[in-house]
Amino acid sequence: MSDTEKEVMAMYRESAPDENKLFWRTHVNHVAWSLLLVVVAFSVWLMIALANAENQRNAYASKKCEDRMFKGETDMQCMKTVRTRDHWWEHVGYALTHTSP
Repeated sequence: MSDTEKEVMAMYRESAPDENKLFWRTHVNHVAWSLLLVVVAFSVWLMIALANAENQRNAYASKKCEDRMFKGETDMQCMKTVRTRDHWWEHVGYALTHTSP
């Protein structure tokens, strides 16, 4: 083999793709990130449900939605729209610190 042939073969060897880096691999653990996303979404959903339940409990305890026509009854339309505290985090904070009825 002549020097020219060796140079041409070396050029072809250098232009060949590296088989170790040919396929793209990720080193991110998608299962862990997906699980974290599910846990965060579930926690947000639970906080929203807790704030709603505490809002309705506080409205019921303070009798803000008492029916005017039938004494002792609760106005369910009022229970859906009542706001007993200014912010949602006040409901969550109260519910988390007052666990017994």
